[in-house]
Amino acid sequence: MTDRIIVEQADGIGWVTLNNPARRNAISLDMWQAMDAAFARFEADSAVRVVVMRGAGGKAFAAGADISQFEDQRKNAEQAEEYARISRAGRDRIGGFSKPLIAMIEGYCIGGGVLLAALADIRIGAENSVYGIPAARLGLGYPFDSVEKIVGLVGPAVAKELLFTARRFDAARAQAVGLINLSVPSDVLEDEVRAMAAEIAQNAPLTIQLVKFEVAQVKRDAAERDMRGVEARIKTCFDSADYRNGRQAFMEKRTPIFEGK
Repeated sequence: MTDRIIVEQADGIGWVTLNNPARRNAISLDMWQAMDAAFARFEADSAVRVVVMRGAGGKAFAAGADISQFEDQRKNAEQAEEYARISRAGRDRIGGFSKPLIAMIEGYCIGGGVLLAALADIRIGAENSVYGIPAARLGLGYPFDSVEKIVGLVGPAVAKELLFTARRFDAARAQAVGLINLSVPSDVLEDEVRAMAAEIAQNAPLTIQLVKFEVAQVKRDAAERDMRGVEARIKTCFDSADYRNGRQAFMEKRTPIFEGK
């Protein structure tokens, strides 16, 4: 573990903070490993209903990979492959997370920061946030799964624009092309994120996890969809105590308290 990833939780919300502000929260290998461990912990903790990722310092979500490590850890194809293996484990953990994940983006969101944010279900950016992928200016190669995520968000044409030009998009353009869900003033960013996270945390966890699983299947080719998994999760919802509680609360005009079972 590393102190460059801060892990907290309260009121059903988990927080993962990239804590490397001196380097604009550039992501090092030990940070990828720590995020892997953090999301494994939150996955297993039923008290955590939703997770928020953010960057420390107010100036950056994440300014990509920590280039200071490249000379020691990515100076040739063999080292790059090992680097990719470790970072991929973290990306796979986050990408496969079953609970809702919100990216709270302030300041710079560059390169690997964009790819990390793309793993979230919902991205909320401050009006001062800036997005770009400078791979073409460094000569490095992004893995297929990362490019696939960007294409899934903004479509092939805008993905090519981002990657071919290495231009930076402001928050308004990022929202217009679908890179982020919402752009808000910097001084209300955390309030907006906390309000959304709290709203999600109060809703039925089994239903939310079902929807996240279903959306993942929609994105697959029809022949590869896990429809048995979908049907099993639907049945779990209808057989749950939460569903009984939700029906009763609706009839009694009260707010239900869901327990995820």
